[in-house]
Parts: sequence; structure tokens; C-alpha cells
Amino acid sequence: MFSRSSRLRMAAADTFALVVYCFIAGMIIEICLSGMTLQQSLSSRLLSVPVNVAIAWPFGLYRDAMLRLARRHCSGRFWMRNLVDLVAYVSFQSPVYALILLVVGADEQQIMTAVTSNAISSMMLGVVYGYFLEYCRRLFHVSRYV
Repeated sequence: MFSRSSRLRMAAADTFALVVYCFIAGMIIEICLSGMTLQQSLSSRLLSVPVNVAIAWPFGLYRDAMLRLARRHCSGRFWMRNLVDLVAYVSFQSPVYALILLVVGADEQQIMTAVTSNAISSMMLGVVYGYFLEYCRRLFHVSRYV
């Protein structure tokens, strides 16, 4: 019904990837590292679902634009993709994440800890998310943006 380059198919793949990934990774960070209660974390994760639905495709486009820019300047370097995934994830997700935590009632210390932990762990999370996003795009039979 939808071609491999269909915008709806691309948006669906990016949305699925971000919602699933952020729910799992966010809950682990909030409970294990930030000291949030299970109730606070579930509230945060449930609030993040519509937010992630709204930002998933723009984030995918943002990441792909950063990848295109990096490839122009450093073509053929495997490490560059990982670095771009890391920078894109942290620079796009951290402000959104802080706002979600503020809305669900996390205190300033919890927000700072969670966002900082997320930024630090994004050294791995952002890179892993990049691979997960590409995997989800293949599942949805989406041609690559890049």
C-alpha cells in the first residue's frame, strides 16, 4: 500500500523505534540511577509516549541530516556514524527529557541526575538507538534516509 519511500511508513518506523527504546531505557535510568519511584517512572514513561510520538519523525530527520553532513566531511569513517548518533541523541533528547521529568513532579535534583545520567549514558544509548532505529526501519521496509 505504501511505497518504501512513503513518508507515513518512515514516520511509523521512527515512531515505533523511539517509543519502544525510550520507554525501556528511560525506566532503567529513572529507577536505577536517579532514585525515582516506580510510580514516578511509570508516569514519566507514559507521558513520554505522546511526546515521543510527536518528536520521533523530526528526530529521525534531524539525525539523518547530521549523518549527511558528517558524511560530506568524513566519508567512509565508521566511527563517525557512532559519534553522530551520540551527538544527535543527546542534543535532541535532553531538553525534551528534562521537560517531561518536570511535568511529572520530579524535583530539581532528580531532574539534574536523570538528565546528566542520560547524557552520560547516551555515549552508549545514542549509538545503540541509532542501530535500533536502523533495525526498525528495516522491519518497516523503509528505504534509508541517508
